[in-house]
Amino acid sequence: MATAITVEGLGKRYRIGELRSAYGTLRDSLAASVRRMARREHKPHYEEIWALRDVSFQVRQGEVVGFIGRNGAGKSTLLKILTRITTPTEGRATIRGHVGSLLEVGTGFHPELTGRENVFLNGSVLGMKRREIASKFPEIVEFAGVEQFIDTPVKRYSSGMSVRLAFAVAAHLEPEVLLVDEVLAVGDAEFQRRCLGRMEDLSAAGRTVIFVSHQMQAVAQLCDRAMQLEKGRIVNEGPAGEVVAKYLQAVGGTGSERAWTLENAPGDDLVRLRSVRVVDEDGALVDAVDVRRPIGIEIGFTVLRPGGVPVFPKIKVLDRQGEIAFNAMDTSDRWHEPPEPGDYVSTAWIPGNLLNEGLTTIDAAVCSIGGIKLHPHAGTRETVSFHVQDPGEGDSARGPFVGQWRGVVRPLLEWTTAER
Repeated sequence: MATAITVEGLGKRYRIGELRSAYGTLRDSLAASVRRMARREHKPHYEEIWALRDVSFQVRQGEVVGFIGRNGAGKSTLLKILTRITTPTEGRATIRGHVGSLLEVGTGFHPELTGRENVFLNGSVLGMKRREIASKFPEIVEFAGVEQFIDTPVKRYSSGMSVRLAFAVAAHLEPEVLLVDEVLAVGDAEFQRRCLGRMEDLSAAGRTVIFVSHQMQAVAQLCDRAMQLEKGRIVNEGPAGEVVAKYLQAVGGTGSERAWTLENAPGDDLVRLRSVRVVDEDGALVDAVDVRRPIGIEIGFTVLRPGGVPVFPKIKVLDRQGEIAFNAMDTSDRWHEPPEPGDYVSTAWIPGNLLNEGLTTIDAAVCSIGGIKLHPHAGTRETVSFHVQDPGEGDSARGPFVGQWRGVVRPLLEWTTAER
C-alpha cells in the first residue's frame, strides 16, 4: 500500500522569555538598548524548548492513526507542521495528496463571511472547482445541521455550530488526507457519532486520517494504529488499543502484571501474594481487552504453613475514577477448610459485556472471614489494570450508540417485549 505521509527527523524549537522583536521600530530598538545598558545587560534573556524532537514515522494510504499524550506533549505542534501552519526547525514532512484539516473551532473560517461563503472559500483553497463544491454543498449543510443559519455570518455561530460546519467542510470536500485535532471536544453525542462514522467512511474509501484526541475510547475504537508523544518524542506506537492501554496504565501508575519474590511478597506469616496477571481466554497476558470477551484476573499466592484459617482469593474492581464496580471472592468448597502449604493460582473470570469502557483497576488479596468482616492476609491496592475497549461493531451493550455511556458497568441484558 502506498505511503501517504512520511515524517523524517522532525523537530520544532521555540524560544520563550524576553526576546527583541525583529520588526520593532528604531525608537523601540533604541529604548531597548538603553534599558539593557541601564541593567548592564548585553543580550536578552530567553530559554529554548523543543516542542518536537527527532520524530519519524510513516502513515499508509487509507490508514487511521491516532496521536495521544499529555497536554504539551507536541501533538498540536505536529499537526501544525503537517498543515504548513508552522515550519519545522529540523527534519521534513512529506504528504501526498490534498489535505483537509480541522485543528480548532472555526479553523479556516472568515468570521465576517456567511457559512455558505466559507464553504466555497474552503473548497477553493483545497483546489476544487465551484461545481464540485456545489454538488457537495447540500450534504455538508445537512451533516452540520446549520440549514437555518447557513447565510448568517460565522461570527454569530456558537462554538458547537462552528465546529460542526468546519468538520463537515473538511470531511466532505474529499481530501486525500484529513488531519483532525480534538474535534470531539465540542459537540453533542449525535455529532460525535457522525464524526466517527464519517472518518470511518473516509478510511474505507482509501482516505488517510490523522486523529488527535484526549478521548481514549474514541482513539481505540476509530484508529488502526496509535502513537504516544511525550516531551516532543514518540515513546510508544502500535495497535491503537494496546497503545491506549499502556498510556492509561502509565498515567495510573499500574500495569497488567505484578510479581514478587517470596522474600518481598506482601502478606503475613500465613499467606504471601506472589503474582497477579490480566489474561485472556488463552491465558496470554493482555493490556487491552474487547468489552465483549471475558477477562481473567490470575492470582498466584503461597500458603506458608499448615493449621491456619480458611483463606480465599478476592478482587475489587474499580473504574478509572476510582469508583467500586464490584467485589468478588472465590466461594468454592475448596476454601472452606484451611489449605495445605504450597503454591496456588486462582483466576477470576469477569464475563464479557459487563465492564464499561476505559481503564479498569484491580485490588487483589487473599482473605479470611472474621465475624462480619474480611481479614486480608495478603494483598495490594491498585495491583494491576487494563483498558476495556469497544470495537463499535454494534453487537455490544451500547449497540450503535457512540456517545458517553455512564456507569461503572454496562451489562448486555436480555429484554422481552410484548404488545398490549
